[in-house]
Amino acid sequence: MHAARGVSDTSPPSNPSTDGAVAPIVLLAGGGALPDLLAEALKRRGRAVRVLAFRGFAERAFARRADLIVDLIDYKRTLAALKAWKPAEVVLIGTVTRPKPIAFMGALSAYRNREEIAAILGSGDDGLLGGVVRVLEEEGFAVAGIDRLAPELLAPQGQLGAVAPDSDSWSSIARGLAVLDSLSPFDVGQATVICAHWVAAIEGPEGTDAMLRRVQKLRRGPRLRATHGGVLVKTAKRDQDLRVDLPTIGPRTVVRAAAAGLQGIAVGAGTTLIVEIERTIREADQRGLFLLGVDLPHRSP
Repeated sequence: MHAARGVSDTSPPSNPSTDGAVAPIVLLAGGGALPDLLAEALKRRGRAVRVLAFRGFAERAFARRADLIVDLIDYKRTLAALKAWKPAEVVLIGTVTRPKPIAFMGALSAYRNREEIAAILGSGDDGLLGGVVRVLEEEGFAVAGIDRLAPELLAPQGQLGAVAPDSDSWSSIARGLAVLDSLSPFDVGQATVICAHWVAAIEGPEGTDAMLRRVQKLRRGPRLRATHGGVLVKTAKRDQDLRVDLPTIGPRTVVRAAAAGLQGIAVGAGTTLIVEIERTIREADQRGLFLLGVDLPHRSP
């Protein structure tokens, strides 16, 4: 069963800015519930927070409370705001879609040569996000991640709900972790579905929800129709920078997994965000799915 977890402050002390004020944590916020969840978690810790929301991505209610709203590719305005706010740390949080290459080229052309920009855009999602982090760091900003600032938002280790995995599910989880680990160098995805020890699906650029819908359709075919259950395994890649693009699940993931006929969900403990964790656990219990945080053998202590 899931036990209530206390909030322990693992973040560094607040740093004063040059004018004596407490330097804020600045959220560069995209879509979804995570920016709001992180903002509230930081405020509970007594941290000063400022929000730069990306227009068209940040949720409307959250964007209305933001300090500034900018276009995703408005690098000049974003940089000016960060320099004015003098943040202790910057966090990239929330979902965004990859900008069109021509727009990205124009936005950064005054700051980076075209060859470097082309190399960033030509890489996978990990390379693109890594390029954004590198640009921020080269401008003098410290980039932080949720794994340190608000670890209570990450999946704990162990069984999180009332349903326990059976021996077959444990075998499928082990296979799923091995598959994802082997794919880590190729920046393919963060999730896979294992049915009866068979790799039924691997997440691609379409995301986890679309992968689960694909599995649901496959259930109508002869291969999966004959199998029972299955497991969604989702976790960070080997050596993934946990400051950006953490794997994430939430109540909707549970609903999709149940519709796909799966028995449960296993996620990397300490490396996977669970949005609305209590509601996610309730959804899993109500639908008879197990929800599990598993340790990763390749993860550094």
